[in-house]
Amino acid sequence: MAVFFIQPEQVTSSTISIGGQLLAHLRDSLRLTTGETVWFGDGAGHRYRTEIVMIAGQTMTARILEVHTQPLRCTPLLLLGQAILKGEKFEWVIQKATELGIHTITPIQSEQSVVRLRPERLAGQLARWSRIALEAAQQSEQWAVPTITPPRSLKEVISTLPPHTISLFLVERQEGMGLSAVPLPPDARTTILLLIGPEGGWSKEEVLMARQAGCTFITLGPAILRAETAAITAISILQSRLGNLGPVSPAQQRHDSKTTDGSFK
Repeated sequence: MAVFFIQPEQVTSSTISIGGQLLAHLRDSLRLTTGETVWFGDGAGHRYRTEIVMIAGQTMTARILEVHTQPLRCTPLLLLGQAILKGEKFEWVIQKATELGIHTITPIQSEQSVVRLRPERLAGQLARWSRIALEAAQQSEQWAVPTITPPRSLKEVISTLPPHTISLFLVERQEGMGLSAVPLPPDARTTILLLIGPEGGWSKEEVLMARQAGCTFITLGPAILRAETAAITAISILQSRLGNLGPVSPAQQRHDSKTTDGSFK
């Protein structure tokens, strides 16, 4: 079953209190009732295996059976700067990138983006994107929901990078290093930013801007992929190379879990 996200303040030493839309989903859509087991995550490094003990009015109470702690991260954070795509393509990228464990998604208003977001619709669009990320994170049992930032230009993104960030700029029909061969940092204190252009590709000005900013130009080979295909392909290659799509390690299997009486599993 999926891991449903709650806020840390909903957790006490022995119970979790659920209300609002999540309560309606669990009770009305999934028809869960007392005695059933549900997994919750607080997005702050903890998961809880619980048993529903009470449903009264607008509150569900679940008793905590086990607490699992997120394994220590030993690889760089992976960020995605994706030029906004038309139709449902951008939403599809958000969903699949979340399933693949992306940490942050920044929509980029590229010079050649077909879609131009209106300011009055931005709040609603961000809410929808965040909801898609939440549902995908729950389904794929992520430890946290990726952050969806407000749209920014490429210039804004590459001029305000976190320290120790490596920027990988995907290009087509130009010289670039193969993504399977580009050196990757093994240090968890570093960040990898993957930059993917829109349907029509980056503009000449954006390519020059990325080169001047010191971005590493990368390629996925001679084939011209759709923007959404390129994004998920690149994320998959990076996550595989970082070891995040390989076999589960013994440390991850243990999850540093312990039961509520303090004993370790």
